[in-house]
Amino acid sequence: MKLTEVLEITGATCVVGEQLDTIEVNHAFASDLMSDVLAMSRPGTLLITGLTTPQIIRTVQMLNLPAILVVRGKEVPQDVADLARTTGIVLLATHDIMYV
Repeated sequence: MKLTEVLEITGATCVVGEQLDTIEVNHAFASDLMSDVLAMSRPGTLLITGLTTPQIIRTVQMLNLPAILVVRGKEVPQDVADLARTTGIVLLATHDIMYV
């Protein structure tokens, strides 16, 4: 699924990222526990989380995941958005809850 489709389905906005129509995700993993993400995510996974800390960017960077969807209407701090931008990670945000 392209990230543009994720935007449409979730009503999300793009906080950081470009060319969403070229980025493909094959799986989604929803968790606020980065240890679970580290243990169980696979390549091509969209991380769905309510966390807005730099650790989410670092975790996704380490696993080479393409994007993060921040849920529950959480506002992404500027330092986290800047880190996502410099690492090339797409950052989306939605008001939806994690499990709809």
